[in-house]
Amino acid sequence: MNNLSVAQALLWARQQLEAIDDAALDAEILLAYAMAKPRTWLKTWPEHILSEDQLSRFKNCILRRSQAEPTAYIVGEQAFWSLTFKVTRDTLIPRPETEMLVEQALSIIPTDGSYSVVDLGTGSGAIALSIASERPMASVWALDMSEPALKVAQANAQSNTIPNVTFEQGSWLSGWQHGNLDMIVSNPPYVATNDPHLADLVYEPVTALVAQDQGLSDIRQITQQATEHLKPGGYLLFEHGYDQGLAVRDILQQAGFEQVETIKDYAGLDRVTLGVHSGKS
Repeated sequence: MNNLSVAQALLWARQQLEAIDDAALDAEILLAYAMAKPRTWLKTWPEHILSEDQLSRFKNCILRRSQAEPTAYIVGEQAFWSLTFKVTRDTLIPRPETEMLVEQALSIIPTDGSYSVVDLGTGSGAIALSIASERPMASVWALDMSEPALKVAQANAQSNTIPNVTFEQGSWLSGWQHGNLDMIVSNPPYVATNDPHLADLVYEPVTALVAQDQGLSDIRQITQQATEHLKPGGYLLFEHGYDQGLAVRDILQQAGFEQVETIKDYAGLDRVTLGVHSGKS
């Protein structure tokens, strides 16, 4: 396998990854990473011969991907919204469907004037930083229990030059001391402990995925805390599983939230549920 051209290396990689969805895309991303080149360069120079070091790095990347390690962990970053985020195995990989949560939040947050938002379980900071980048006058807090995850999120704030986010370590809103909020957003753990999809997520932090009570325990806790820390008329928004819309709407309504609705993602699946705090706790 020496003296492979870019085109030959990509063909070999696609064959190795044939059992994986998006094998061709993953092969391009990993070859560009191994060669420290943009993907467009690969298309421009298909006859270029890889060096021994480049080929060795590429083969290692393909081996890791063939063992189901996510591409984002191999290259150490993931695109989300309009930004690029560093990711490690201390954080979940930001997923396209989570952009629906950002989109709904931005449809509510005014473009001018002050507005206070907290992102609970921020992980890589993808939600908080995407919101803050679009609403520079908003004050955004990003909370997570994991110190390593917070360090990743802080690094992402620096690399994307987003100053209006404050990072804190904490368990949801327990001990919150910054006054009442205009909005709470969260993509909390919502996978049930017996969910068969967990077998495909072995590389990601299980504490950021799994919740008790059929995946609803953290949503219940955050909802109860939200009644104490949201301003009257403030918003609570959750991302949740495709089959949890009805249950999450019920949780919010029982806690006194009004105008409760579930938004479907681009696949037509329940993805985000939101409600307005009535002012009654």
